[in-house]
Amino acid sequence: MKIIIVGLGQAGTTLVKELANEHYDITVIDKERSLVDRITDKYNVNGITGSAASKETLLAAGADTADIIIALTHVDEINLLSCMQAKALGTCKSAARLLSADFVRESVSLKEQYSIDYFVKPKLDIAEEIYRNIGMPGFMKLEGYWGKDLQIIDVNALDDFPLNGKTLSEIRQTDNVNMLVVAAARNDRLFIPGGDFVIKEDDNLSIVAAKEGLNNTLKSLGISRKPVKRIVIVGGGITGEYLMDMLRGDKKNVTILEHDVHRCRELMERYPEVRVAYSGGEILDVLEEEHVSEADCVISLTDNDEINLVISMFSWSCRIPSIITRVDRPEHVKLLHRVNIDISVSATELSALKMIRFIRNCEIGNTGSGIGKFYNIAGNRAEIMEFTASDDFPALNILLANKDLHLKKDVIIACLIRNGEAVIPSGNSCIMSGDKVIIASSKANKIRNLNGILR
Repeated sequence: MKIIIVGLGQAGTTLVKELANEHYDITVIDKERSLVDRITDKYNVNGITGSAASKETLLAAGADTADIIIALTHVDEINLLSCMQAKALGTCKSAARLLSADFVRESVSLKEQYSIDYFVKPKLDIAEEIYRNIGMPGFMKLEGYWGKDLQIIDVNALDDFPLNGKTLSEIRQTDNVNMLVVAAARNDRLFIPGGDFVIKEDDNLSIVAAKEGLNNTLKSLGISRKPVKRIVIVGGGITGEYLMDMLRGDKKNVTILEHDVHRCRELMERYPEVRVAYSGGEILDVLEEEHVSEADCVISLTDNDEINLVISMFSWSCRIPSIITRVDRPEHVKLLHRVNIDISVSATELSALKMIRFIRNCEIGNTGSGIGKFYNIAGNRAEIMEFTASDDFPALNILLANKDLHLKKDVIIACLIRNGEAVIPSGNSCIMSGDKVIIASSKANKIRNLNGILR
């Protein structure tokens, strides 16, 4: 499959890194020669220097024979025009990133107007992820909702984690919770665990849980959502605006700190119920002047990773119970995840994740057996995917404990959604036609459809 990736910022670079070891024929485009040279020197990809809005540049990149173009520049208009031009030249599928709130609101009509197959909207996605995690402690994270039925939970097993020393079989038998540990990262080693797997301190666990009874599941994990009355949001950009819209009606005491005085005026007009403060001075001085140490939750959304890290450290030193930090550079995400100070959110990771799912579904084509939902877990070493079981799945109606059911190594069936009800399966469960089947697998298996889970 031939893929053109436009824009070598954090998102584009991350996507190239994720795809480089696959079987794809990748060409990258960027106006900065140094960025193109850096990527082509590091990965086995082709590079073109120039504007992807130009037909000449696109033709040089092979747009007339490409399967997919993915536009990830920081300029929405360039992303839209690149996709439109490439489709006109013969590229089969196109996907673009939208950053502007105006374009996000018009995304349905833009799809039709520019013949674009898929959009990612990272600022909106990040706001939704932040809203979901307000009040949560830093050693865990509620990952993307799996619709209304399922929740993915990422947990670091601290020294007092209540499941330490227990096997997964013991957890299923003794705890009245509807959950399953589907992956564990331990000392840079990945486990897709069976029933005899013993949880140990410092394990990073990926857990699938039914949304119904989620509070009981969190309680069994030693997790409780802290009551949040006062929220401080540092950074009043588009993501902050989306978040404020979600918080309306929650009866929270919200303060926004914004360094642009003109933006402050805009926010004051749009959100008269919110305290908006100008934060143009030294950030630590501003945090102290605004009594941020008295907040229940601090959310740092500036465009600068280093400033966000400083705000996280300050908030942690003040023992603020819920800290959420936006970071874009992958090394910063790993750093914060390791030290359990806060919950980190990354627009870069989300954009790359959604584009990978789009690519995989393009590979499968219009067979109806594509990936419904997709998520990276365990430090990007494993994946959770959703498939719909059709009549041609050879293991229909076979008990999962049956010896005739041969799953690939490092594959686990995490959940079955049947008639709108999420069920964490046991050995007595079976896959039926029409079920939504959630599976977890090592990336090495390269699962592309439900039949791919079988040996």
